[in-house]
Amino acid sequence: MGSLCLERLKAKVFMKTLKILASVGGIAAIGLGVAMAIANPSREAYNEYATSKLVEFAKDEGCSKVPVGKDRCLSVVDSLRPQIMEGISQSTQRQNFILFSIYKTEISIPVPLTPSYQFETLGAFQSFYTFKQEEN
Repeated sequence: MGSLCLERLKAKVFMKTLKILASVGGIAAIGLGVAMAIANPSREAYNEYATSKLVEFAKDEGCSKVPVGKDRCLSVVDSLRPQIMEGISQSTQRQNFILFSIYKTEISIPVPLTPSYQFETLGAFQSFYTFKQEEN
């Protein structure tokens, strides 16, 4: 009889422990979700990120191919930064999933024989990760 009472007590303690752990886990999951929602970067933050990446690419790839006047090329790219940002803003679609966002950007330059580019970027925790880059 005493061992039966002890087994019942152990079972109750075990169940209480499970309930506490489940509650703590639930609160932690909710806390993480709230943190992710708060840290989901804005469209403006993405525009700044994408503009910086495109300007860097243009300077590294485009200006390096200019036979003369590389310094002039670099300053022209810098001076076009506002127009580049506007172009990115207009050519980007955002899918907001509350906890994170997916940004899809298509960049095309109206110059003959110049390829267009498509980018897909994940935004979460105030950071960006470009996971897809295609040249068309």
